[in-house]
Amino acid sequence: MAAGFLRGGGDIRRIRMYSGRTGERIDMVYWIDGDYIKDAVKEINFFMRDWRVDQVKTMDLRTIDIMAASHNLLDVSEPYMLLSGYRSPQTNAMLRSKSRGVARNSLHMQGQAADLRLASRSVNQIANAASSCRAGGVGKYHRSNFVHMDCGDVRTWGG
Repeated sequence: MAAGFLRGGGDIRRIRMYSGRTGERIDMVYWIDGDYIKDAVKEINFFMRDWRVDQVKTMDLRTIDIMAASHNLLDVSEPYMLLSGYRSPQTNAMLRSKSRGVARNSLHMQGQAADLRLASRSVNQIANAASSCRAGGVGKYHRSNFVHMDCGDVRTWGG
């Protein structure tokens, strides 16, 4: 794993998000001094579920870590707006039928990706923070105003 990955991680890792779709919010310390907190991770998995079919999948902790480190680097207290976390194959197929930007084998279906927005930061600012972690894929979606973060191969896309 790249050394820059945990930059800004600190001795605790915290994730703050809300969902415009469900109205739910989460503000959770999920890692302390080298250990993930099982109950906190379980709550994050539930929060990031596919709300369309109410299906929960275990999210890859590397993705959560990238999200948390990026948030720290952006120096904001505002929570992320989660647009998409886990996606069931049915949801992914439905979204793919409506948009060219949805991959057939999306990492969302593996619980390894999230689409996020911050009102106080631009797509470029969020993407730059995520890219500086050098730990996964970062996609910029300017027209839809969100950034995709995943724990797959290190790569970037989007204007």
